[in-house]
Amino acid sequence: MSEPLLKVSNLAVSIRGDEGTARILDRVDLEIPRGRIVGVVGESGCGKSTLIRAILGVLPPRSTLEAGEIVFEGRDLARLPAPVLAREVRGSAIGFIPQDPLQSLNPVFKVGAQMLETMRWHAPPEWKGRHRERLVDLLRAVQVPDPERALERYPHEFSGGQRQRLLIAASLSCQPRLLIADEPTTALDVTTQQQVLKLLRDLVAELGLSMLFVTHDFGVVAQLCDEVSVIYAGQTVEAAPTRRLIDEAAHPYARLLLGCHPDRATDLGGIPGSVPSPFTPPAGCRFHPRCPLAVDDCVRTRPVFAETSPRHAVACPRTGLPLPEGAA
Repeated sequence: MSEPLLKVSNLAVSIRGDEGTARILDRVDLEIPRGRIVGVVGESGCGKSTLIRAILGVLPPRSTLEAGEIVFEGRDLARLPAPVLAREVRGSAIGFIPQDPLQSLNPVFKVGAQMLETMRWHAPPEWKGRHRERLVDLLRAVQVPDPERALERYPHEFSGGQRQRLLIAASLSCQPRLLIADEPTTALDVTTQQQVLKLLRDLVAELGLSMLFVTHDFGVVAQLCDEVSVIYAGQTVEAAPTRRLIDEAAHPYARLLLGCHPDRATDLGGIPGSVPSPFTPPAGCRFHPRCPLAVDDCVRTRPVFAETSPRHAVACPRTGLPLPEGAA
């Protein structure tokens, strides 16, 4: 098997706050094979956005990358100087699709001017003098109507779905090998969401890209992703091919999270409790205060994240046990 395009190993990130120091990511592992879409799933506060920031090298102030590797195309991004990351990786080799287009597009400038500025900084040298032509082609590829005129319009003149397509085009404008999408369909209606997901899937296939898709929605993962990694309270708890995880989820958190999806839930219940504060995480397994299968050893010992079968890794020694009735 070839080396993955991106491999995150034992990644630990902390941040200093008024309450002390919190470890937001605590030895996270993730692999993105070439040409595949990998989803990262977890509740709000589990560290998904911090993982994205660490990969892109844009951690917030007072943050520290304490340990681990982020190997992309053979280079450890965690060890690269900031100017090299900005010039050779972020925005060029790795494209980013944010969650909220309105916050990412400047309302006082035409979209063409904003997107062309990005291309001037990061586009391949052979595109010099052809940036506008290439941008029109990209807008056409992401199905923005009348792309020539679209460049002369302002962000507020587009619908939510069209604005998201603009950002997808912008993320592709410098020929990245990896796309990172941070819940890009959360604010869209169901019909538009389906269109954007299909567009992303088609673009990845046509352009030979890889994608990291961050979401809280297993329904989206089922439609889009080839593989999925589940994160809880800054730790990776399960990773597997998407269909296998949906059909054979092993970690209690993954099983309960799947049970919360409307297509699978028999009632409107959720997972009792909430994600713990990173400033005061529980000892042992971080999920044990909410886990219906927890025993004394779960409180004392952090479980090892390891393969239980080929391409299926879990951080729980109590996999296979049935959940109590009504827990999922």
